[in-house]
Amino acid sequence: MSEKKSVLIINRTAPYGSSNAREALDVALTCSIFEMPVSLLYTDDGVYQLLNDQNPGAIAQKNLQALLSSLPMYDIDQIYISETSANDKELDLSDLSLPAQVVNSTEIAKLIQSHDTVLTF
Repeated sequence: MSEKKSVLIINRTAPYGSSNAREALDVALTCSIFEMPVSLLYTDDGVYQLLNDQNPGAIAQKNLQALLSSLPMYDIDQIYISETSANDKELDLSDLSLPAQVVNSTEIAKLIQSHDTVLTF
């Protein structure tokens, strides 16, 4: 049997206003079901997906927190956040809904190179 291909999912868009964030999580969960190693990288406006206490009901959107909180149950624990994006958005890492490893641009390049498949949402 062949080795499972690793997948890196790069989340670049805001959590609401499009279906990208939800679709990225759906892909991550699906890959995990098939025992593919999955890593998630949050960069640009995608870093907002990880913030606690979101209230998307005001814009008639479903909260992503339930999906995000299920990631550990699917053995998805390789979660990364761009240092540059977190700094640019002035995020306090203690406000994140999941623990994420902060990575710089060099480490991001290594992450991309180390995965068999890279998907960007």
